[in-house]
Amino acid sequence: MHRIVALIAAALVLSPLGGSAQDGRVLLDEAAKALGTTNLKSVEYTANGVSFAVGQSVVPGAPWPQFNLKSYARSVNYETASHREEFVRSRADSLPRGGGIPAMGEARQILVVSGDHAWNVAGSTAMPAPVGLIERQVQLWTTPHGVIKAAVANNATVQGRTIAFAVPGRFRAKVLLDDKNLVERVEAVFSNPVVGDMPFEVSYSDYRDVGGVKFPMRIRQTIGWFPALDLTVAEVRPNAPVDLQVPDSVRQATNPYARVSSQLVTDGVWYVTGGTHHSVAVEMKDYMIVVEGPLNDERALAVIGEVKRLVPSKPIRYVVNSHHHFDHAGGIRAFAAEGATVVTHDANRRFFEWALAAPATVAPDRLAREARQAMVEGVRDKRVLTDGTRTVEILHIAGNLHADGLLMVYLPREKLLSQADAYSPLALNVAPPAVANPNTINLADNIARLGLAVDRLLPLHGRIVPLSELNKAIGRAN
Repeated sequence: MHRIVALIAAALVLSPLGGSAQDGRVLLDEAAKALGTTNLKSVEYTANGVSFAVGQSVVPGAPWPQFNLKSYARSVNYETASHREEFVRSRADSLPRGGGIPAMGEARQILVVSGDHAWNVAGSTAMPAPVGLIERQVQLWTTPHGVIKAAVANNATVQGRTIAFAVPGRFRAKVLLDDKNLVERVEAVFSNPVVGDMPFEVSYSDYRDVGGVKFPMRIRQTIGWFPALDLTVAEVRPNAPVDLQVPDSVRQATNPYARVSSQLVTDGVWYVTGGTHHSVAVEMKDYMIVVEGPLNDERALAVIGEVKRLVPSKPIRYVVNSHHHFDHAGGIRAFAAEGATVVTHDANRRFFEWALAAPATVAPDRLAREARQAMVEGVRDKRVLTDGTRTVEILHIAGNLHADGLLMVYLPREKLLSQADAYSPLALNVAPPAVANPNTINLADNIARLGLAVDRLLPLHGRIVPLSELNKAIGRAN
């Protein structure tokens, strides 16, 4: 367990809420008493409502895509700093614009954190998900009872009916109590790899007594200025047994961000993989182009290191961003700190100019530490980079539902095409879905519209495949 989270958990066990001379402790004690926090070790609840795919809007500045929750359950163990969400959700709109799971139909997701380990569960498989660690810890410690426990453990200050504290390197929080000393609202800021300091707010209302514990029956969240979750609670079980053990496969997993491998596709072009999100490195006469800087600083720095190992004599001049979704843009700040110019669609340019200048004070990243001026260039329909021998075309995937500013990269001489999320090849011997993904159909239509002669696809998820695999996925003849 990470030292910071371990200290929180230890403080909750070793520091009872009663009898302290600290400033503001009286209000904390009163809030703990009103909520029934003192003897609350765990809680489970079920709910219904809607959720939103944070960071997956169709254009920057638009609300996060909305999903209907067929079922929702949350389990929390405060003593072990563990939190689990399980839900089944489907698209709220008949026209599924923007990203998020599922792209179509409905999907079950299980998201877990325990201490400093975050993972997702699919079937019987636990998959490390460290990119979700901090947000899940925020979700845990901003529950009504968790936030009071965290305030006590982190030497909170009190002014009027507002409690403030910070967990260094993770998040800052302000807690607003109502006139009954119940938590009415939590305003927090946590570190985010795309926008630096990310605002988070959760409001609680319609409290009811459940076995001596006051629990809100209505929960609303916003993340990054837009709604993220809206729940009506159906059932609450205080002190329910919640035993969330970190699976061995998660505890023993190597760092997925630092795991980088590269495959030479053709002379001067490498497919850089090793995790869930890939990149492509292209060697030009005097510089390097990297297609995609995903996930976070750690992943971006690993990709940058691999590119420098492959071609140590040439600087990375450009990083091409496929689109603004957070999982595909999380490493852009690190590339900007490297001195690379960010090339993105015009629809995303102002967003990245803002994001790359945004403060990152909760957990300063490389760009914040180096205070480097980031350069962003926009592409509308087409941008060509050439050194007289190799040509790289950056093209707009027009009309795609996933993101308005979706770009693909085409190497005409090599007949290679790279893109993200419009088409992610399935594993070998897996049958294509019965209903073709409209984003994949749109990609095929754009390839035909632009007259691109493509032999192989280098997708930013999945594996290298011939164009025939894309056509097979949508039921078209080659």
